[in-house]
Amino acid sequence: MSTPTEPGRDRTEPALSEIVGERRHLINLAYRLLGSLAEAEDAVQETYTRWYALSRTQQDAIESPGAWLTTVAGRICLDVLGSARVRRERYVGEWIPEPLPDRTEWPGGPAGGGGSERADPADQVTLDESVNMAFLVVLESMTPAERVAFILHDVFRYPFAEIADIVGRTPAACRQLASSARRRIRATQAPAVVPAGQAGLVRHFKEAWEAKDIEALVDLLDPDATMIADGGGMVGTVLRPVEGGERIAQYLIHIADIAPGLVLLERTVNGRPGLVAQHTGVTVTVAAFSLTGGRITRIWAVRNPEKLRPWTENGQS
Repeated sequence: MSTPTEPGRDRTEPALSEIVGERRHLINLAYRLLGSLAEAEDAVQETYTRWYALSRTQQDAIESPGAWLTTVAGRICLDVLGSARVRRERYVGEWIPEPLPDRTEWPGGPAGGGGSERADPADQVTLDESVNMAFLVVLESMTPAERVAFILHDVFRYPFAEIADIVGRTPAACRQLASSARRRIRATQAPAVVPAGQAGLVRHFKEAWEAKDIEALVDLLDPDATMIADGGGMVGTVLRPVEGGERIAQYLIHIADIAPGLVLLERTVNGRPGLVAQHTGVTVTVAAFSLTGGRITRIWAVRNPEKLRPWTENGQS
């Protein structure tokens, strides 16, 4: 954007502040829509690129820059979601949404006094129920249009008239899309477990794994539990889900045997208690959990180094 002349400075600076101030909202929206912080960053960058490509006259003609940015970001994410299915068909192994840390738990982040001028995008994402791993995994089962309509309406409270402009359908059709998405959520949603209860179970799981106590692990896992690992073909891991509590326990003991010195840390993963595994001081796995009836029913283990960037670039330890 060109440097404004002195007479126009008073008009330009508030507008610029408004535009820059939308970044947090856009990152929050794009991450929930795409399940990937890296893709969310790209989508938001492209949104700003399109804004700054407008002439000053075109920018001044936009009544609400924030609404314009949201509309453009939504359309970009819709396009990315459309192409993501093709890309994920070629993905090596299982694909899991990118895990996010709690900013209070990484010393290099703002809470630790890192002092960087540009906030890490992970710090821009508000952690709530709409980003817990179980919720994001269900979103992956939706069509792109369902996901966009549902997130915009049910999470960000946008009216269907505005969503229609983003999705390119009628408000009535968008209402149906959101309704279909809600049915998917209800069909797969397990009873809520309070974070304190989950933290205790995850701690017992950690202790049993460290002790290589297979009986304790089996007792903590639901008999029909499933573990999914995402290595993206970049690191060694199982390419298919491991099903059954006993098989998962055996696999975890095997990992402990072949990776001596593995350090397990209790950390917040997407707003819920989870585990981080480090080897020789490097974060190699981030695990999220889903619980039902006092037992672990799902484990999502992310090992793809590209998805662990927020956990490694900020000195997670």
